[in-house]
Amino acid sequence: MGGESRYEIAQNAYLKLVLHALKHKASAVNGVLLGRVSPHNDLVEITDSVPLFHSHVGLLPQLEISLILIEEHYAAEGINIVGYFHANERFDDSELGGVAKNIGDHIYRYFPQAPVLLLDNKKLEALPRSKDRSPVMQRKSWLPGINAEAIGGKRSCKISFSWHIALLYTRDASRNWKLAGTDGSSQLTIKEPSANVVLLDYISTEKWKDVVDFDDHLDDISQDWLNPELFK
Repeated sequence: MGGESRYEIAQNAYLKLVLHALKHKASAVNGVLLGRVSPHNDLVEITDSVPLFHSHVGLLPQLEISLILIEEHYAAEGINIVGYFHANERFDDSELGGVAKNIGDHIYRYFPQAPVLLLDNKKLEALPRSKDRSPVMQRKSWLPGINAEAIGGKRSCKISFSWHIALLYTRDASRNWKLAGTDGSSQLTIKEPSANVVLLDYISTEKWKDVVDFDDHLDDISQDWLNPELFK
């Protein structure tokens, strides 16, 4: 079942969803996660994300149109919708609400390992002021790697995953959305350890202004929801 799966998110998929939330800090935002299941069937590889909406995030007609377009575009690449991300409107709201659960349920019907990532607004707000360049979205642990000192040319044998910016929810046997990893396990990892270094660089250049979601595309079809130029 979904709660037993592990999830690995690629750097660009992670950056895009965080930048989307930063662009619309006063609004609820949402989007879908794209990817595939690894051959071993226990790892969901999240290779991309598509920002959906920053206004009226729960409206069904727009959601259905966007999901159809996304599925049609990525089907040829063998990539499917494998999950959902959401950021609440209120700064102090850290609960997985009805809209997020309902959209998560819809995706779950087609992909039973689908997770929901709920972004932490307080940590999003702190990102522009942060000097912590260790990867986020992971539980506290110690692994071989490079820490912030390595940016200045000093090597270090360990890296601290001291905080994470999104909570991972999966469906349990009773079909309820539950916070994953409460036993201390890490079910969600970032593929590239440099992700937060890149993120902070993008924040310093206000890269979030370039993110296009489906709301933007529906208002002006010349704006490309695929964001092909975002990371060039």
